[in-house]
Amino acid sequence: MPKQQRRTFTTEFKKQMVGLYENGKSRAALVEEYGLTASALDRWIKQAQATGSFKEKDNRSSEENELIALQKENQRLKMEV
Repeated sequence: MPKQQRRTFTTEFKKQMVGLYENGKSRAALVEEYGLTASALDRWIKQAQATGSFKEKDNRSSEENELIALQKENQRLKMEV
């Protein structure tokens, strides 16, 4: 069975989907009509409400940013040893 290719969506498309949802279109209707996954739509709505950005780095918590910085520092220190 061939592996299903991961779909990508433009920022404009995501904004349109969030806009439709905010204007009263149901989550279920959007998922069915546009062939989306409910989790993707939920994530876009959450990101739009939190920061207005769909970029992963713009939606990280301070703990996630700290963890990434510590992992980079740890890797750098391992290279020095």
